[in-house]
Amino acid sequence: MSRAPAPATTTTTTTYGCAACGADLNLSAAHMYPAGVYFEAGNKGTLSFSWVDESRLRFAAEDRIRPFFETLDYWGIQRKRTRISCDACGRLLGYVYDDGPPVMEGTGQFGMGPSQVIPRRPRYRFKIKAVSTAGSASAH
Repeated sequence: MSRAPAPATTTTTTTYGCAACGADLNLSAAHMYPAGVYFEAGNKGTLSFSWVDESRLRFAAEDRIRPFFETLDYWGIQRKRTRISCDACGRLLGYVYDDGPPVMEGTGQFGMGPSQVIPRRPRYRFKIKAVSTAGSASAH
């Protein structure tokens, strides 16, 4: 008895590019955090990724140490973030925050649970309006 070959399945993966110039940013939905994940810097109106192709982006460090009552664009006291811009056109796409998942497993310093002492992975947060989607089909 011979078996018929299984049909080829196609999966659609969403990729993202710059909305201003259309450059491919090599961002894939496979590296995106789920929408319901809580982050200190919020996630409203943004897409959060765990990995990006750094060769297609520009990074510029920002370090603002201000009390929260002195500034309108507050993201935390003594917090650091990095601006992400398109390498092709220079448009601001979003920011890199240090509030991703913990690098280490278990409890933090003194065994007290999660705290700012625990080193965290970077989270690449792109504005939804700054990126455009393009679906590409791949056969398996």
